[in-house]
Amino acid sequence: MDELVKRSIREVDAKKKATVPWKLDEPWKQSYHVFSVDRNNWVAIDPTTQSTTHTSPDASITRLALYSWNIDFMLPFPNSRMRTAIRHLEEAHVAMLDAQTASVIYLQECVASDLQLLASDPWVRSTFALTDLDITNWQSGHYGTVTLVDRRLAIADCFRVHYSQSAMERDAFFVDIRLGKNQDIVRLCNSHLESLALEPAYRPPQMQLIAKYMRDTSVHGALAAGDFNAIQDFDRHLHSDNGLKDAYLELGGREEDAEAGHTWGQQAATVLRERFGTTRMDKVYFCGGVRCLGFERFGAGEEIPDESERRQIVELGFDRPWVTDHLGVKAVFEVAPRANL
Repeated sequence: MDELVKRSIREVDAKKKATVPWKLDEPWKQSYHVFSVDRNNWVAIDPTTQSTTHTSPDASITRLALYSWNIDFMLPFPNSRMRTAIRHLEEAHVAMLDAQTASVIYLQECVASDLQLLASDPWVRSTFALTDLDITNWQSGHYGTVTLVDRRLAIADCFRVHYSQSAMERDAFFVDIRLGKNQDIVRLCNSHLESLALEPAYRPPQMQLIAKYMRDTSVHGALAAGDFNAIQDFDRHLHSDNGLKDAYLELGGREEDAEAGHTWGQQAATVLRERFGTTRMDKVYFCGGVRCLGFERFGAGEEIPDESERRQIVELGFDRPWVTDHLGVKAVFEVAPRANL
């Protein structure tokens, strides 16, 4: 396992981008993509150009089911693991939603082959707008985030803010959607906060920047989720420090309840679980005119099917050939008048 980590670090370093067109800590606008059956390819859409929007507003959609999952980029067999993860999301979760609930999926630690697999998947093509087809908009040349937005949702904006305070090339990825009978703007943020317990600590300024955009007066409400790498004491109050609410805690979850709340460690390499235990790394924060209706974890026990690949992952030091070391988190929201919150 140690050699796998070292190899991954070398790969990230080798793929560092020499130059990037954006300025750190400032919004970098990007297109999103919808699949055209007529053209048999993905079509880029600029969400700020109303004439090119991919769908008409649908006021019948009143709720949003948000799924966030970190798919470990260091493990081998990324295609098998991502394919298994997507089938789990499709069959065990999104397919169970009612017609009034739209779905959005945040993925972290994606690599280029993950984007290619997502873009080729029939379910993804027919169900979602896909924000990224390649690594162009990532600070890192190796791994990053991608968001899948229900095709029935109108997208009003799409931009990344690449952190200046990051040693790991992380960013905050925002997508503005319209939701509810009044088609209010709800801002979505997908982020993979800085890893490890390093000095200086970068997660606090990263969350402060996220909160700044979440509380923008132009949006009705906002949701942020992802692998927040919450492993230190200050991580427990990053939400309240920034005027945000934690979905798990708001619905009665307890910080010290490892059995009900922790999302990392259960499926980590055995030596890492024995060394670090488990923790609630993955979270959902929200603010403004949205109400949280439900929260749960998902993805526990999902394994890749191929026998040879299963054996090789177990040989790396895992109890089972899991698709990733994280559990996912799901939260369901509805638009609410600010005065009622």
